[in-house]
Amino acid sequence: MSVTKGLLVRFDALPGKEDDVKEFLDSGRALVEEEPATTAWFAIRLGPSSFGIFDVFPDDAGRDAHLSGAVATALGEQTGKLFSEPTIEKLDVLGSKLPA
Repeated sequence: MSVTKGLLVRFDALPGKEDDVKEFLDSGRALVEEEPATTAWFAIRLGPSSFGIFDVFPDDAGRDAHLSGAVATALGEQTGKLFSEPTIEKLDVLGSKLPA
């Protein structure tokens, strides 16, 4: 399987909400399990209160499906409650190494 498209989502936890953000991200994994075109999904911590999501897809259709899926909905619902407005960057994947 190859991937050609990705997303990098970044946001900052609101003061005192860092643990809640970690729990939110942990629960997101179950949501992406239902998305066959989400080839790989990573919840990341960039700093003490900075978090993000990095995920990859085989094509634009898979990425677009993810952007309108359950994780995107949940992200919107928690914006302003747990974290700041996310920045969402669409990426082209130039190379990858995925498990067989």
